[in-house]
Amino acid sequence: MTAILNDRRPAGTASVPGPVRAAAPSTGTNPGMVLAVIAAGALATIALWWQDTSSVSGLGDWLTNAGRVTGLLAGYGVVVLVALMARIPPLERGIGADRLARWHAHGGRYTVSLVIAHGLLIVWGYAVTAHTDVLSQTSTLLMSYPDVLMATVAGLLLVAVGAVSARAARRRMRYETWYFLHFYTYLAVALAFSHQFSTGADFMTNRPARVVWSALYLGVAAAIGWYRFAVPVRQALRHRLRVVAVYPQAPGVVSIVVHGRDLQELRAESGQFFRWRFLTRDLWWASNPYSLSAAPHGDTLRITAKDLGEHSAALARLRPGTRVLAEGPYGAMTAARRSRRKVLLIAGGIGITPLRALFESLPARPGDLTLLYRVSRDTDVVFGDELTAIAQQRGARLHIVTGRRGELGYDPLSAPALTTNIPDLPDYDVYLCGPEPMAASVVSALRAAKVPRRRIHHESFEF
Repeated sequence: MTAILNDRRPAGTASVPGPVRAAAPSTGTNPGMVLAVIAAGALATIALWWQDTSSVSGLGDWLTNAGRVTGLLAGYGVVVLVALMARIPPLERGIGADRLARWHAHGGRYTVSLVIAHGLLIVWGYAVTAHTDVLSQTSTLLMSYPDVLMATVAGLLLVAVGAVSARAARRRMRYETWYFLHFYTYLAVALAFSHQFSTGADFMTNRPARVVWSALYLGVAAAIGWYRFAVPVRQALRHRLRVVAVYPQAPGVVSIVVHGRDLQELRAESGQFFRWRFLTRDLWWASNPYSLSAAPHGDTLRITAKDLGEHSAALARLRPGTRVLAEGPYGAMTAARRSRRKVLLIAGGIGITPLRALFESLPARPGDLTLLYRVSRDTDVVFGDELTAIAQQRGARLHIVTGRRGELGYDPLSAPALTTNIPDLPDYDVYLCGPEPMAASVVSALRAAKVPRRRIHHESFEF
């Protein structure tokens, strides 16, 4: 594997990294413990139905009780989904934004299925018990039962949000559109809440259950209000972030340097990202995630973005002095995940941004840190001179591999290629960032090379 150390940055814009320092330890939560708590809550929800059900007899009763169970689990599931996306720091730092997003996506499919099953089973069960048809029973429920109409609207909203979250639908819409459509989840939860108490057999006469259920919903609502709204406003007033420089890094790639007050209080680390809102006329309404592309230094943060859409393209037009709101830091791909002395960083394309920051700041002795940077063309290399300077200063190894597979005649990220160049690869921690297909392929190659899954650190930022 040939090391290609090309200088791709305009003269006069190189920055020599400062002294390497150990990152502050991240405080996080164990993923297994969080899943255990979620599972325990689901079992407690089923136990609530069991406690309030003395007996079940006849088809209508069985269908109705199946509807009760699916309704309870749907009500529990939706509040868990909202909690996973509440941006609670211990979850974001201990589990990682991409894993939380995957849990949210998988749980969303189950929850939407439960919502649909709840509605169908309840209507069917009531119709069998009343000896009427499903359409007549549906009309009766909507018009005669309190809050059922609101709950129906809530269910339709959840189904709609689930539909636009399907992979095929996401590929056809902008990130901002998808992001704002998800706010309808909050409206759906609010509309459905009163229905659970007014017609839910498990809550109508069970005051302790109502208290606990209300506390669950109010607690998650408080977390949403605090971490997604109050904290960003407080940070904006406290740190007063402003753009101080915007410069090109490569064709279609720009870096934005942001300065503020007392930024060390944020405890940001290399490998993490913020959700950035630039207060210009055309960008103020959008909050997009971008990783730090340099280790935090004093009161300065830097991000780097590639022109992949309207928002990222508009960043090149930012002017010094633009005010900024930054929500974060988020992400768990930090030095705290490291467990071995030797570290390999593998970047693909613009995925170099968080790994460039780690390459600068990850504590390592000379020879223990390696960066493998894969791009299709020489012109796609970002941070070429910066990476060279960091490698020389730190005694680290840098491999920039350019060219398509057909041109190279082999896959430089395959298991044989990786182990040929790094024979002791199973003894490494590996940090990985790049396009999702490339990342999935590299994870498979690393597993084939006997790298334990727990030592492969990867976060995806695709929505």
